[in-house]
Amino acid sequence: MDRLIYTAMTGANAAANRQAVLSNNLANVSTNGFRAELATYRAVPLRGEGATTRVFALESTAGHSDKPGAAIRTDRSLDAMPNGNGWFAVQALDGNESYTRNGHFEVGEDGTLKTAGGLTALSSDGSPISVPVGAELSIGHDGNISAKVGNQPANSIGKLKMVTPTPEDPLRRGSDGLFRALSGDALSSDETARLQVGVVEGSNVNAVETMVGMIQTARQFETQMRLLQTVESNDRSAGKLLNLQG
Repeated sequence: MDRLIYTAMTGANAAANRQAVLSNNLANVSTNGFRAELATYRAVPLRGEGATTRVFALESTAGHSDKPGAAIRTDRSLDAMPNGNGWFAVQALDGNESYTRNGHFEVGEDGTLKTAGGLTALSSDGSPISVPVGAELSIGHDGNISAKVGNQPANSIGKLKMVTPTPEDPLRRGSDGLFRALSGDALSSDETARLQVGVVEGSNVNAVETMVGMIQTARQFETQMRLLQTVESNDRSAGKLLNLQG
């Protein structure tokens, strides 16, 4: 049997994986703070006897798009968008500190400040931010959170932990859509980081570009499948010839 089936299979598998990535990006086109995942592949020549005429398609180091999403004004007191390359620190479902650009906050049932997805927002010292019952919250441009209960003066109840990754320890996108430091350690709070209040960052996914990519990927997958069908047809024809000669 022609070993072309193995090289064609790697191409089809790469196309299927890229289609899954693009589909996930398109599904999050309206998710605040979402950063599009990138799927990258490289061609690796197949070494062996004879000429090197065939290549495998292997997944390369994938990353994410650093392009910021559009600023969406909401005028809501608990909506915030980091300036520059700032990120909010949250507690992921696995209990570890992670980072997000989604600044849509609300008070959870347990009385702590959370993101719209239910993740606990962390303060500058890495602990949850407890909110007094019935308090009216406001966020300062430095991330400081003030709570006002009734006619009492507003009091600071904590400060949002904001971090700025460095080239030495960049952020890596996780399968849950959150980001973590490449070193695996929690980043230090950046006291100089600032944010915009009443604004949230939208997704950086370009819906039209993603849909075009999905169409191209579907065609690539069809091409690889036609190669497999051609190999199967050639194998049947070769078998018939051998039977005739026998």
